Order: sequence, then C-alpha cells, then structure tokens
Amino acid sequence: MEKNEDNYKVPNLEKGIAVLEYLSLRPDGKSLQEIKLALDISQTTAYRILNTLVRLDYLLYNEDNKRYKLSMKILNLGFRSLNEHNLLEAVVPRLRDLRDRVKETACFGVLGDEKGIFIEQAQGHHTFRFMLSPGKPFELHCSAPGKAIMAYLPNTVRERYLSYMKFARYNAHTITNRQDYLDELEKVREKGYALDNEEEMSGVICIGAPVFNYTGYPCGAIWISGPKDRLTRETIQTSVIAIKEVAVQISNELGYSKTQKR
Repeated sequence: MEKNEDNYKVPNLEKGIAVLEYLSLRPDGKSLQEIKLALDISQTTAYRILNTLVRLDYLLYNEDNKRYKLSMKILNLGFRSLNEHNLLEAVVPRLRDLRDRVKETACFGVLGDEKGIFIEQAQGHHTFRFMLSPGKPFELHCSAPGKAIMAYLPNTVRERYLSYMKFARYNAHTITNRQDYLDELEKVREKGYALDNEEEMSGVICIGAPVFNYTGYPCGAIWISGPKDRLTRETIQTSVIAIKEVAVQISNELGYSKTQKR
C-alpha cells in the first residue's frame, strides 16, 4: 500500500502554526475576525486555536481591544534554539563590552522570515538612550543590521528576502528601490560595516556589522544607535572600529575563520 503524505498531515496543527507565523509579523496583535479572514479558516476553528494557544501561554489576549498577540514564551523557544549553538553566550558579554567602549546602546539581531528580528541589547550609559523590546522586527532596506546581514548572504537567500521587500519610504534619506539598495550592499561589503544615516528615523544614526558563524554564514548583526548630535563624524569613525572589532571577536568565538570565502 503506497503511503500518502496527506495521511500524515494534522490540519489544525498546520493552522495553529499559520496563526503563530501571522501574528509574528504583527506585534500590535489582531482580532479573531482579522485572523480568520487573513488565514481563510472558519470562526469556530480560529476561536479554538486561539484559545488553546492562550491557555498554553503562547498568545496573550487583550480584553480591551479584543486582540491576540504573541507572548514571550515563543521568544523563549527561539532563545533556546540560539543557545544550542552558543550564539547568545558569545554575543551578550561582547555587547556589554561594545556599550562600554562607545557609551551608546549596543544591539544584536538576526533574520526572521521576512524582516530582521531584534534579540538582545546592552543599554547605553547616556540618560537619553534607545531601548527595544525583544522580538521586535526591523526593516532590512533602511536599517544598519539589515544591510549588514543582507550584504553577505548567499545570492539565492538574498534574492528571497529581496522578493519580500516593499522599500517603504520613511523620509528623504530612505532607499526606495532595488538597484540603489544593491549598490548600497556593495559598499557595505567593501567597508565591512553598514550605516543607517537617518534613513528610518530622522535624527537617529545606526552603525552595524555582520556576525558570521563557523560556516561563514552571516547569522546576525550587532549595531549601535544614537542621536546624530552625539554620533558626529569623528565619533562614527571610532565607533566603526569598535563595532567591527567586536563583530570579529564574536564571529571567532562561533568558529569563523577569515580564510573562509564569503
């Protein structure tokens, strides 16, 4: 008797995973009606799935706005996966070192399904500093970490992420087309770091560099963010040196070797 793959499918499990993936890209949450329409599932099935995920603490339900959103439990699963590869153990102490050198908030993020995902930070020493929530997505076309990772991806993987990108314009500095973006990635490869020069938020500058694993794959990026009045041209130059050095230290701890081709 031939095996049929359909015999081994669990439809409601697939729908439950679809709900998690859908909400992972919508940090503000969505209502039952929005979820069932977006995923084309019945109201009864959607209600059962949502309530099961709430009961298991994978979702949070806000009684005021009737919206469901991901809980930190999902993020904890991701952290466990990262920890299995010693990624966070290598990153966290180095983020603190970088923060102490440049005084600004130092961050670490990885690629998600379509955008980048912020993972960890070491808060800066200044009274006014930037703070992010773990799991927050970031754009790839106008962020320093997004450019830093995208510049070193294999062509096939880069093309997949490019296919998702809408090149949303945030201000006059934002890159809004594919060719300009590819030109920017070439500059990143030449310099070894990426810059967000007020491309998403006016008055805010970010500097990032890629982190490579033992296979030479860009498994994430570290970066700093600060107001442009603090990140002067001279400060940027010294910060770039520190960021690149720390990125190399993390990569080396993950088994990366400069002799590997990227």
